[in-house]
Amino acid sequence: MSYQNIIRAWKDAEYRESLTEEQRSQLPENPIGIVELTVPDLQEVSGGLMADTDAGCCTGDYACPFSIDQSGCAGSDKC
Repeated sequence: MSYQNIIRAWKDAEYRESLTEEQRSQLPENPIGIVELTVPDLQEVSGGLMADTDAGCCTGDYACPFSIDQSGCAGSDKC
């Protein structure tokens, strides 16, 4: 099996399942091992920063999808 196919099998579960039992038995172990996240780990995951909406403005160091008016506030209180 080529290195490309081995890496694909490590990354792509659908491809890995399409291999024969013999081919799967010949795959070397993935060097990063098996990664399993626990429920507490997943509860700690955050998708990004929350906008500071106390003043009704986007005030963080991130791009606001709304246009900024002359006062420096976005046209919406949600960013």
